[in-house]
Amino acid sequence: MITAVQMRDRFAVVTGASSGIGAAVAERLAAHGVHLVLVARNAGKLEEEAARLSRRHGVTVHAVPLDLATADAPTRLAKTLADLGIEVEVLVNNAGVSTRGPVLDGDPARFRSVIDVNVTALTELTALLMPAMVARGHGAVVNIASTGAYTPAPYLAVYAATKAYVLSFTQALWAETRGTGVRVVEVSPGPTKTPMNSHGTRTAEAVASTVFRALSGNRPSVVDGCTNKLITSLFGKLMPRRFALAIARRVMARSGA
Repeated sequence: MITAVQMRDRFAVVTGASSGIGAAVAERLAAHGVHLVLVARNAGKLEEEAARLSRRHGVTVHAVPLDLATADAPTRLAKTLADLGIEVEVLVNNAGVSTRGPVLDGDPARFRSVIDVNVTALTELTALLMPAMVARGHGAVVNIASTGAYTPAPYLAVYAATKAYVLSFTQALWAETRGTGVRVVEVSPGPTKTPMNSHGTRTAEAVASTVFRALSGNRPSVVDGCTNKLITSLFGKLMPRRFALAIARRVMARSGA
């Protein structure tokens, strides 16, 4: 576990931080006196968010515009942090992209981009930044997945598969790092109202609250929201997979996928 007191006056890196869940998590961290490195593609919006958080909470905030879909992005971010002399206490791998529709009608290049952001960048950033945390004996890695990680999702096949990877990867990493003093946890939001999903039923602020509770706990993975917990238990554990897939296909088809 890691507490707000332990994080205070240390640095957290938050990817996908210009809006949505990433921005809400960054806000919560800054409110607790945590300095920030914000990462996202939209340079203008990122700079505005960094300036706002610094003024409001009196913390140091660096904006690092970066497209995590590019092959060398994680290495470049690690170098930037080293050049700034920043010791990362908390890494929040929140950046994520999605694509909707049948795989047969999809763009292979778009699928690669989704995998590069949701899987490759997350894995490489964790591998680059976590060793220093383990060497110090303290720190935290939070990987944001999705309730889609718990069952395949027709018409969101690539997105759900990447989030299943995040869930599995994080749970394994949690087991590998037990006893090191580093907190590793995966958080799975359900439909959340963000720029990527205008029809969400949860707020980004509610998910940020779940992230903070997860940091102070010991479980390897946490699902955000009581309803989402019930749904993931039903579809991921109790219901036969073929029935779960049939229901998911019908729901997604009705939503216009």
